[in-house]
Amino acid sequence: MGIHERKEREKEQRREEILNAAQAVFFERGLQNSTMDEIAEKAELSKGTLYLYYGSKEDLYLAVMVRGFDLLHEMCVDVIGSSGSPVEAMWNLGKSYYEFFEKHRNFFHMFYFLQSPTLHKQVSPDMMEACNAQTNKTWKLVIDLFQRGIEEGTFRKDINPIEAAVILWSSANSILIRIDNECERWKEQLNVDLVQVYFRSNALFLESMMTKDAYTSYASLLSEVQTQTP
Repeated sequence: MGIHERKEREKEQRREEILNAAQAVFFERGLQNSTMDEIAEKAELSKGTLYLYYGSKEDLYLAVMVRGFDLLHEMCVDVIGSSGSPVEAMWNLGKSYYEFFEKHRNFFHMFYFLQSPTLHKQVSPDMMEACNAQTNKTWKLVIDLFQRGIEEGTFRKDINPIEAAVILWSSANSILIRIDNECERWKEQLNVDLVQVYFRSNALFLESMMTKDAYTSYASLLSEVQTQTP
């Protein structure tokens, strides 16, 4: 291995060390309550070294967030690859996204914090572009899945795949945020199981997207999934 290759490898190892330390601090304390000093101490590096790799705490926060989007994208690729029809793939994506929410709750919190205008103002354009590039990869998977369903006659031809993906994503996240913050209150005060609501919502959405022939083929599946929870 040449000197240049060794230096590049050491640089990447240092970057991973910084990300590991930042992830631990952000997961424990959140963005607002974390400092670069704490991350530097966790990484056993000087604060100046952190700034050689990331221009701000917010840039580092997004770099950790990209790790979460990487995990989510890999999950989507695996689910789509192991599913049969677009309907089955869409249902399995919804189920797997719930499992991701349960297993990687801290990353989920990061995802919806991405909507903060304040965060956008403090992040460098390059880091925001890197984050958007990763999220766009996952968006494309879902959009392409809707398009395939249209071409195969599973989903209606009048559907706009991009609009359908936005509706699905927005609905899922809205319910998951309520599960995250209000699940017990809804159970105790309203006798509503928000987890069941999440899965019923996904099933009803799929039903609304499907052609009549496809609905006939998948009616039993939709009937079953509307009563299921993981």
